[in-house]
Amino acid sequence: MSIARFWRETPRRYNLGGSKCTNCGTAYFPPRSVCPTCARHRESIGKMVPFQLSGEGEVYSFTTVHEPAEGFEMQVPYVLALVRTVEGPMLTGQIVDLAPEEVRIGLKVRATFRKLREEGKAGVIHYGYKFAPVEETAVRPPGGSRTAVGTPATPEGDRAPA
Repeated sequence: MSIARFWRETPRRYNLGGSKCTNCGTAYFPPRSVCPTCARHRESIGKMVPFQLSGEGEVYSFTTVHEPAEGFEMQVPYVLALVRTVEGPMLTGQIVDLAPEEVRIGLKVRATFRKLREEGKAGVIHYGYKFAPVEETAVRPPGGSRTAVGTPATPEGDRAPA
């Protein structure tokens, strides 16, 4: 990606800035000027407003990359995931701060600002979002195993069925 294009995309790359349709309420990332969800697309022209995504979501699908694209050789193996945000849009991003074998569908994650790569001999550094796991607050019941806060426990200390 050229340096000029990278800088043009900075607001959405750094801030997860998207857009939202005021007709139907659907959120988009990257931003759109027309809502493809509305039955009459033309009615959404001029009704798309800037929208800030929270960056929170969960892993919808993922793969472990062993043969990287140019510039990512030092990161293999790494996990590339589709993350469904709480606002609705699906984002693609790398999962960090977790071993590849620990990533699972449904894992709660949050966008984090990280170095993406360096470009060229000048070492221009590109930053953007990646996803890190959200730590669950846990408690230990007396004499039992770890249970997530608010999750009922059986007498044996195991999690109760959902």
